[in-house]
Amino acid sequence: MLELPETHTLASQIQANLVGRTITQVIAAQSPHKFAWYHGNPATYPARLIGNTIQGAEAHGMFIKVQLDRATLLFSDGVNLRWHPAAGPVPAKHQLLLAFDDSTTLCATVGMYGGLQAWAKSESFENPYYTTALEKPSPLSEAFNWNHFSQLMADVKVQQLSVKAALATEQRIPGLGNGCLQDILWFARLNPHRKVNTLSAGELKGLYESIRETLLQMTQLGGRSTEKDLFGKAGGYPVEMCATNAGGYCSHCGGIIIKEAYMGGSVYYCGSCQPR
Repeated sequence: MLELPETHTLASQIQANLVGRTITQVIAAQSPHKFAWYHGNPATYPARLIGNTIQGAEAHGMFIKVQLDRATLLFSDGVNLRWHPAAGPVPAKHQLLLAFDDSTTLCATVGMYGGLQAWAKSESFENPYYTTALEKPSPLSEAFNWNHFSQLMADVKVQQLSVKAALATEQRIPGLGNGCLQDILWFARLNPHRKVNTLSAGELKGLYESIRETLLQMTQLGGRSTEKDLFGKAGGYPVEMCATNAGGYCSHCGGIIIKEAYMGGSVYYCGSCQPR
């Protein structure tokens, strides 16, 4: 699933490689997917998008905004984006395919769920999750400072939550989800089950610093090794706390990496340096 490091990587790759290319063909919803979300009827996408030229791309939390000259494309966290060379093969199944005037293609496929929103300049578009991503400060920005984070964590409702629930739900921090959170908590030496109201001042400051530093490193290295970029290449950040390492040894202390089901997903932590 795409989180902040991957949306920033993909947006920068689209900016560097696709700006100036004009859309000549659009295929939407060729492979039906119950949880692929379009803006209106996907049958209208060709009329909305063909003839548009890509102007730029931006990352906002778990969203990638692709600006066209007369329309906007918005991809969300469950969408896999791949750019295919001219005459190169494309996946047999996809939820959105854009062909360009140089015969290259951008292919979007949805895993468990994902948004592939497209709207013309003359149309309105509302999405509360996207609005949140625009309004709240990115953890990579200067606005995401210690004062902002400490106030966020001091909220009465947040105080009653586990650190996983506080940081990986409701997009309190845009772009931070369960995937990136695993290594953030590992570096902070915090168990995902720990209640926010049990954290000392030092632990809270360490968590803030881990969020900033870990997300920055993940982004600078082109995303996590568990995810792929626009060219199908795995990210350069080697994830420590993940499914492939579960049952193995923590590189910090040699403890066993534990996998547990928690809050509808999985958490990974070191049983020794992240005690419950």
